Amino acid sequence: MPKVLEGRTALVTGASSGIGQAVAVALAQAGARVAVNHSSGGESAARAARVAQDIVQAGGQAIALQADVSKEDEVQALFARAEAEHGPLDILVNNAGIEQPSAIEDMTLAQWQRVIDVNLTGQFLCAREAARRFIARGTPPEGVRALGAMIFMSSVHEVIPWAFQANYAASKGGINLLMRSLAQELAPRRIRVNSIAPGAIRTPINREAWDTPQAMNDLLKLIPYGRIGEPDDIGRAAVWLASDDADYVTGTTLFVDGGMTLYPEFRGAG
Repeated sequence: MPKVLEGRTALVTGASSGIGQAVAVALAQAGARVAVNHSSGGESAARAARVAQDIVQAGGQAIALQADVSKEDEVQALFARAEAEHGPLDILVNNAGIEQPSAIEDMTLAQWQRVIDVNLTGQFLCAREAARRFIARGTPPEGVRALGAMIFMSSVHEVIPWAFQANYAASKGGINLLMRSLAQELAPRRIRVNSIAPGAIRTPINREAWDTPQAMNDLLKLIPYGRIGEPDDIGRAAVWLASDDADYVTGTTLFVDGGMTLYPEFRGAG
């Protein structure tokens, strides 16, 4: 991969597995120094350490850092540690997210609140901290066009309703206008803000949707392009959005979904 992010520092939240892991690896392959965030100890910490180790063994620079992005003090400490290790931040990928599905009549306030806290409030807290640090620096690094780049990880469910996942869909709908509002606010400061909206991606969080032939067959009916997405598809999109190749792109959601948002069940129904 071309080193289009050479010399830049990136922080990827929720990067111990799945899409976050793929994004962290792709940014490192493109030359960025990467802070690999994970939410807690135990297996999450072990996975994040392996991601960082793999990047280093491949010749890149990475460190694993723990923080719950829904907690203001932990977010502030996360950014401070990332910059102490790798230098001033250039790229934020706001990826951390969770699901807690439930029928609405059974959904508890705790289930609603936890998903909103991580998926939406967590992205706000990280975006605010990144903006503060970009603005404090004042000028872009030498040879870089933007003062900073933020990428929010949204979902096709920012536009497609999702029964039994009202908390998740609401969080992603919120990300859409959070991202666009910040893009509008920060563009005069040369800070670019965009989102990636993945469709069905082959990750552990949605294993039940693709792990059997029948499940995969049912899933592919929703994807006009005829295949499930891979985490690397999102990684490549993140590299492009973070790079100067996308310098005139801000306030945009890039749907990486094989056409899922084309509502293929309506094909031929007109």
